Amino acid sequence: MSKKLTSRSEDYSKWYNELVVKADLAENSAVRGCMVIKPYGFAIWEKMQAELDKMFKETGHQNAYFPLFVPKSLFEAEEKNAEGFAKECAIVTHYRLQNDPDKKGKLRVDPEAKLEEELIVRPTSEAIIWNTYRGWIQSYRDLPLLINQWANVVRWEMRTRLFLRTAEFLWQEGHTAHATKQEALAEAELMNNVYATFAEKFMAIPVIQGLKTESERFAGADETYCIEALMQDGKALQAGTSHFLGQNFAKAFDVKFANKEGKQDYVWATSWGVSTRLMGALIMTHSDDHGLVLPPSLAPNQVVIVPIYKSEDDLNAITEVANGILRNLREKHITVKFDSRTTHRPGAKFAQHELQGVPLRIAIGARDLANGTVEIARRDTLTKKVVALEDLTEKIEGLLEEIQASLFNKALDFRDNHITEVDTFDEFKKVLETKTGFISAHWDGTNETEDKIKALTKATIRCIPLEGDVKEGVCVYTGNPSKRRVLFAKAY
Repeated sequence: MSKKLTSRSEDYSKWYNELVVKADLAENSAVRGCMVIKPYGFAIWEKMQAELDKMFKETGHQNAYFPLFVPKSLFEAEEKNAEGFAKECAIVTHYRLQNDPDKKGKLRVDPEAKLEEELIVRPTSEAIIWNTYRGWIQSYRDLPLLINQWANVVRWEMRTRLFLRTAEFLWQEGHTAHATKQEALAEAELMNNVYATFAEKFMAIPVIQGLKTESERFAGADETYCIEALMQDGKALQAGTSHFLGQNFAKAFDVKFANKEGKQDYVWATSWGVSTRLMGALIMTHSDDHGLVLPPSLAPNQVVIVPIYKSEDDLNAITEVANGILRNLREKHITVKFDSRTTHRPGAKFAQHELQGVPLRIAIGARDLANGTVEIARRDTLTKKVVALEDLTEKIEGLLEEIQASLFNKALDFRDNHITEVDTFDEFKKVLETKTGFISAHWDGTNETEDKIKALTKATIRCIPLEGDVKEGVCVYTGNPSKRRVLFAKAY
């Protein structure tokens, strides 16, 4: 199959879909709306997982695991949460199959095996977790309770897209309980900061931290914090959310504790999560018409070595040098692969590693051995240079740091150049049509105005930024008073 991709300028959506498949990240499965994450794609997700998990544990959280199934009565206990997810739920109604008497060799649902109560396949785990917490929390001594789980969830999406929106996806979800409102709010803010740090430091993606509007909040939350990123096509992508749940779930599941004065009170809660949607953000922020571009921090292989040889003696000599390079780089905790496959020519290997976004490629041939040099190719700039073997380890360390920083700065420049302040609705519509990106505009704070702008332009309020212009003004649509500017964009 040809590795040539549709260009981003020609069809951004098609470019993305082709890249996910051709770079061997994921593919559609036999189950409608569900994906198979392939080994290379899963290796990137594992690196994300490892870094996030470390950050969670450094902030005092522990991992646990809760059931995939939620009894319907528990799911509907918190009304706003149940209502918010009701249309996306998959439901288990029976527990057994039987041979179909009318169709030989086929099975049917056993009509006698109906469950007494339907089970919801978790779209999120607040209900089952808070029902569990009721037995774990009795006293202020049991608080704070800081739990995370790595899991899969199901949200029955009708229009799906690999990584960005699938019926089943992988994620982590934190669920914490606190003695005071202030502690819970601080936790929600802390975890949003953790997500922002991860996005910027490891994914090399600049993000804007903010609050969601009432209509965009998580169902059952009093406040939703978020990080918003901007993709190369000018659309926004919500990369992570952290929710202050107030006492809503504690009251729904009767989770009380005895405070230091011996009085009973409901606990305060948060939940927060990121998912395999981050893979889509990573792809769309950095990649180009040649394929993936991966930041070194998350690349499965930060360096690949490709031998160029004519004889077996050449290969043996190159292999000996390559093994030395491998040892030196691994001592520096750099992930490196020696591509010694005899089934592929060097050109095919170069094309594959370029498509899969390996940050640095080293080519070694017989002439390089004679000269004591190697050729290094950078994936981000597609430039090459010859480096002396004796300087190689230090040079690679420096280049990997440079690539990581360069990718972030390039994305930051793009994002900052695509935040446009407007004061009229005509300007608003013109930016959407010609420039795209984030639009900074005044909003009167009403759901009605928010809904009307969305209906007319398909742009939504991505967030109320935690930093930025807080000067009062007039709403871009109604002309009514506005407390501050918010960020609008079309979004994934």
